[in-house]
Amino acid sequence: MENSIIDLIIRIKNGYMAKKETIESPCSKYREAVLKKLVSLKFIKGYKVKGEIKKNMTIDLAYEEDKPAISDVKIYSKPGMRLYISYKNLKPVLSGFGYSILSTSKGIMTDREAKKAKLGGELLFSFW
Repeated sequence: MENSIIDLIIRIKNGYMAKKETIESPCSKYREAVLKKLVSLKFIKGYKVKGEIKKNMTIDLAYEEDKPAISDVKIYSKPGMRLYISYKNLKPVLSGFGYSILSTSKGIMTDREAKKAKLGGELLFSFW
């Protein structure tokens, strides 16, 4: 896969659309950083890393009253076109009901955290 974050987010979205409890994904530190952010925002329940040489992650999806925690995703940065944005140009997602995820020099952050820290970076995706 060219971009592991796009793959991870689409796997999560498809898992929610199929009403699955857990999904599988290959493991990387970059994917783990995004998953930690999603766990802290309570959009997924958690994840576990399995394997010694070839590691995989099992991701537990979160539902509230049989409704998925993530209803839709918009991907901004793609392998052929990266989108870098200043903290001044960050806009609220769905009037504040959603989040944007950025890859900054200080790690993976939400749009609100990046604005507070006055950091820009690569705008990866938005979800709500």
